[in-house]
Amino acid sequence: MNNLLMDVEGEIAVVSINRPKALNALNTETVQEINECFKEIQNRKDIKVVILTGAGEKSFVAGADIAQMSNMTPKEAREMSLNAYEAFSRIENCPQVVIAAVNGFALGGGCEIAMSCDIRIVADTAKFGQPEVGLGIIPGFGGTQRLPRLVGKGRAKELIFTAETIDANEAYRIGLVNKVVPKEELMDTCKKMAQRILKNGSLAITLAKQAINLGVEMDLNSGIQLESNQFGLTFSSQDQKEGMNAFLEKRKAELKDF
Repeated sequence: MNNLLMDVEGEIAVVSINRPKALNALNTETVQEINECFKEIQNRKDIKVVILTGAGEKSFVAGADIAQMSNMTPKEAREMSLNAYEAFSRIENCPQVVIAAVNGFALGGGCEIAMSCDIRIVADTAKFGQPEVGLGIIPGFGGTQRLPRLVGKGRAKELIFTAETIDANEAYRIGLVNKVVPKEELMDTCKKMAQRILKNGSLAITLAKQAINLGVEMDLNSGIQLESNQFGLTFSSQDQKEGMNAFLEKRKAELKDF
């Protein structure tokens, strides 16, 4: 791939968006490569956690590629939005846990791709925002939908309508990110969290991820029914038998199902 790097070690994949000269801005090719990369990842049994980050010192993803977008027709713009929807939904719904390691600017499409990840751990230098209305457009890569689901309608409208950029601590305060750490500790923190996740039942985590992602779109009763179904499925796994037997036998469980 021209714009992505991937390194796999010990069931953890580190995927880096690699356009540092363009601050890792998302052009059509990069979005397509993200889609293809996660299509591969979702079918790999040797990967159980993914860390998504940006190459270089300044930026996670600074946004969509404005130079490419500036002369688009309405039809072309809609197609680009739908392509990003497909790629980001693949991140959101892949069976692996995806951690965004936000190392710098996460503006526009950068904020939107971070929101499609399961967990956001960010450097204390990171900046977030949806500045699109300042360009006469709206967020088109999921920002109007994922942002209010994370921070509430009021906060989301304020950020989108004002095009304001916020720092890492404010992003944490409003619930947009999970954790803020010193920049030099970012990748170590993400890898340590990944290691904690790897100790648990991977099939159980996948089923829990599905229950959360689907359940938030349902009424409570439907969500409870979904949870009950997923709960029942875990009892068909070797992990359930090993985990509970280990608990009763007062020993460390060895969980391996995926």
